[in-house]
Amino acid sequence: MSSKGTLYIVSAPSGAGKTSLVKALLQTVRDIRVSISHTTRSMRPGEKDGINYHFVDEATFVTMLNKDAFLEHAKVFNNYYGTAQSWVEEILAKGEDVILEIDWQGAEQIRRLQPDCISIFILPPSPKALEQRLNNRGQDNQAVIDHRLAEAQKEMSHFVEADYLVINDDFDTALSELRAIVICQRLKLANQQQKNHQLLKDLLS
Repeated sequence: MSSKGTLYIVSAPSGAGKTSLVKALLQTVRDIRVSISHTTRSMRPGEKDGINYHFVDEATFVTMLNKDAFLEHAKVFNNYYGTAQSWVEEILAKGEDVILEIDWQGAEQIRRLQPDCISIFILPPSPKALEQRLNNRGQDNQAVIDHRLAEAQKEMSHFVEADYLVINDDFDTALSELRAIVICQRLKLANQQQKNHQLLKDLLS
């Protein structure tokens, strides 16, 4: 009997290190994938369509939205983001875990639709560290960085809605904590019973 995968929500303010942590997690844990969101924002240097995001124009996004194609969607910094529902359901049905890297608005929508999802919030160790990380990325001008910092406090206040909280001070420590959450979830009795149905039957027969 194949077990259904677990849906994880990972949220964080820009610059907290969410994307780097999730990328490292995927390299060290099997049977887990990250959903590739659709977005109307411009492609940044080094990004690739279909790898980092599915980059679409606003008309295409709105058409998909009207067809109820998204599990969740949000408008962030004047750009639309959305998670394709069909892909997520397909991967979960195969028994693989899925990570959604989404903001608090999207996380709120997912928790309503999928109450059994696992929600994780990642925070920086200090306001100063967050500002330094945004500057070190070299992707945005100062006006954009200032806007992100102004929005960050409002975003971070939503950490109380998550199941788990990870402080990304030391990267390796934060990665270990993120990995522990996934492993702990997989070892829950209900998941183990479903995954190892035949083994348990053989052991007790």
